[in-house]
Amino acid sequence: MSGGFFRGTSADQDTRFSNKQAKLLKSQKFAPELEHLVDTRKVKMDVIRPWIATRVTELLGFEDEVLINFIYGLLDGKEVNGKEVQISLTGFMEKNTGKFMKELWTLLLSAQKNESGVPQQFLDAKEEETRKKQAEVDRIANEIQKKKEIEKESRELERERWKKMDIEVEKKGNNAMEPALKHMLPEDEKETDMRNGARGRKSYSTPSAAILSCLYTKQITELPICSLWTFKVLDIMHLGNLLFSKREQFSGWA
Repeated sequence: MSGGFFRGTSADQDTRFSNKQAKLLKSQKFAPELEHLVDTRKVKMDVIRPWIATRVTELLGFEDEVLINFIYGLLDGKEVNGKEVQISLTGFMEKNTGKFMKELWTLLLSAQKNESGVPQQFLDAKEEETRKKQAEVDRIANEIQKKKEIEKESRELERERWKKMDIEVEKKGNNAMEPALKHMLPEDEKETDMRNGARGRKSYSTPSAAILSCLYTKQITELPICSLWTFKVLDIMHLGNLLFSKREQFSGWA
């Protein structure tokens, strides 16, 4: 027996330890949150442990697995006293101890109140993250939809523009080809036309756009079989050759 205690005495039985603990409890400043005990059985510690590891590393500036596991052990109990935990951590975390304990105990008290055992702060953060992701998905979907609408409108405008151009080209082609084809009428038809006067002119049949197009592009084989103009062209091929030789002149008229 020496120093007032037997060998093998626990820390609780050692008056020197209890006196030191009492002095630290009086001398240190504790956050108001540490006034409440925490029942870790009501807390989902699998959610809290990653936060502890991350926060300790941030405060220390490096990862200390020994200290992190030590904190896990301090929280393993039915009712945990936050003040005692802070005293145990002061030698390791020094000035960061109070800040860490305030944050930790706020989360633990919130978690033990929720039926899920998860701090409300974590639930709110998860909800906000989900909201932001959904907002981003909606934004991308809207941009894609707007792009499709713009492309559709552009295609419609382009088709309308080409349609108008085709109509104008056809009109110019008809206006340019009609005088030349009338000029190439056989002499007997010209005389008949002159004798008939207005009546003859009214009965005169202007070649269709398809025939004019075939004449202009030398596609003789594509002329309508039953067309009167087809037979005339086939009968007077020398006149057709004359028309083809002047193709560049007709292009200028168009």
